[in-house]
Amino acid sequence: MEIKPEVLERLQKLEAKYGSLGQDLVSYLDGLLMSNTTTYWDYIRLDTLLSLQQPKTDFPDEEIFIMYHQITELYFKLSLNELRQISQNGKDMSRDGKDDGWKESLDVDFFTARVTRVNRYFEALTFSFGIMVDGMEPEQFLKYRMALLPASGFQSAQYRMIEMCCTEFKNLVHRDKRAEYANGEAKVSEMFEHTYWKQGAIEMESGQKTLTLKQFEEKYEGDLLVFAQDFADCNLWKKYQELSEQDQKKSELIETLRQLDVNVNVNWPLVHYKSAVRYLNKGNDDTPATGGTNWQKYLPPRFQKRIFYPELWTADEIENWGRGWVEKHVLNN
Repeated sequence: MEIKPEVLERLQKLEAKYGSLGQDLVSYLDGLLMSNTTTYWDYIRLDTLLSLQQPKTDFPDEEIFIMYHQITELYFKLSLNELRQISQNGKDMSRDGKDDGWKESLDVDFFTARVTRVNRYFEALTFSFGIMVDGMEPEQFLKYRMALLPASGFQSAQYRMIEMCCTEFKNLVHRDKRAEYANGEAKVSEMFEHTYWKQGAIEMESGQKTLTLKQFEEKYEGDLLVFAQDFADCNLWKKYQELSEQDQKKSELIETLRQLDVNVNVNWPLVHYKSAVRYLNKGNDDTPATGGTNWQKYLPPRFQKRIFYPELWTADEIENWGRGWVEKHVLNN
């Protein structure tokens, strides 16, 4: 049988590839002959995926709650994949499959494209949050939520990692302490104790740390501190500053970063706030969140004023941070 030129070309490339690794191509071809074809259900581990929903109660709507949070974490993982690529300047794979290593400098188009991807992930999550806001019966939620104590979406470590990848750590310090670290000279380990999220997991009545926060710190605090230190010099803002002055002024890049700021720090927390208002706001007596977090002051951007890139916003925009969203989507103005 005559071997087609394109097949022969690929065999020669494979032989060169495995030869450079000290491997025998024939053995790998034998393995290919013995292997089964890939199916959709095996490739995405469908059976395993569909087995990951383990409700704590018999309320049907609890599966909605579980699956949406699982979907959220997958989108967070996608976001981290993009942000890590930016932090390492993007990987350059040549056409012959040889790894040429990390680039010495970051290409502005690569930077913009990856941030745009993260924006798409958060926009998909925000748009689909109607599943949580309007897609569950309040009566069911208020009952099965009691079986989830003290678990809370607050305990998402991936979300904290996304924040650390996006901005200088001083911007994640609680608003009341932020001025003390404005010069950016403090160590991450010093600022870490004053992160805004810790103040969001304080018991409303006692003022003490909630069990939700204690559990979170016990499981993740050490790893998150290391992660924050690792990204202190390669977060998005640092990588932006490494670009040429001409690239930094590109309107597309600036608008992409501003949109990321809005997506993560306005739109995402506020759809959570809208959901909390629907399910937990009972007039004068608000129902605490499952973790006992102070959602009334933790979620609204106007209280936290958490902004990744204050340098890209005007003083008026910062002063009215998140106000337009609340007026439109919560107050219906």
